[in-house]
Amino acid sequence: MKVKVNQDACIGCGACFAIAEDLFEMDENGLSKEKVEVVPEELKEAAQEAVESCPTSAIVAE
Repeated sequence: MKVKVNQDACIGCGACFAIAEDLFEMDENGLSKEKVEVVPEELKEAAQEAVESCPTSAIVAE
């Protein structure tokens, strides 16, 4: 599983970071970005929760 953040859609609410800080970080503009290219097995549930919690659907899981 991979996660990608569409920074054009991100509003920087921080929900993804709060849910899965091992997968996401905030950039210098206060927007979310991925910390890892491939989600480790033990973090897949957190990744899916972050996808579902994003208010702008800026995160996509592949």
